[in-house]
Amino acid sequence: MKILFLILLTLGELMALELKSSAFQPNQMIPDKYTCDGQDISPPLEWTGIPEGTKSFALIMDDPGAPVGLWVHWVVYNIPVEVTQLPENVAKKEKISINGKELTQGKNTWPKIGYGGPCPPNKAHRYFFKLYALKEQTNFPVGLTAKELENKIKNITIEKAELIGIYDLKKRRK
Repeated sequence: MKILFLILLTLGELMALELKSSAFQPNQMIPDKYTCDGQDISPPLEWTGIPEGTKSFALIMDDPGAPVGLWVHWVVYNIPVEVTQLPENVAKKEKISINGKELTQGKNTWPKIGYGGPCPPNKAHRYFFKLYALKEQTNFPVGLTAKELENKIKNITIEKAELIGIYDLKKRRK
């Protein structure tokens, strides 16, 4: 019985929704390339362990430790279930196509459409990439903020995965 429980526990862990990047490891430094010190382009992301019943995804990247409070860096939604990765340097426009599938980007805190990389004003900050597996195929309008998106998905989220990256602004440290 204990062996069966361990096998089921292991399978459950293997099947959990997981968000990764080939650019950095969890809880490690985000390379300059993806920040205001570099090219300020979005990092590549991929996810596995899609829960049964998932019809679409949504992604929010934010910095809860910003001096002014929560700072949102990226909002992506209406991601079809067939899309399991975002390439590096996603275009900063409302509608984007990944492998022939259309996705929508919302407004970050600047407020601009698309990715705005880490640019902490003081000390090192943690950046949370949050992927939501949703039980409905969504078709939300363009230009949503993270808060508006979270309100729309709160009752249709099956599972959430997080990837945390760290960044400390280098330009102002020299």
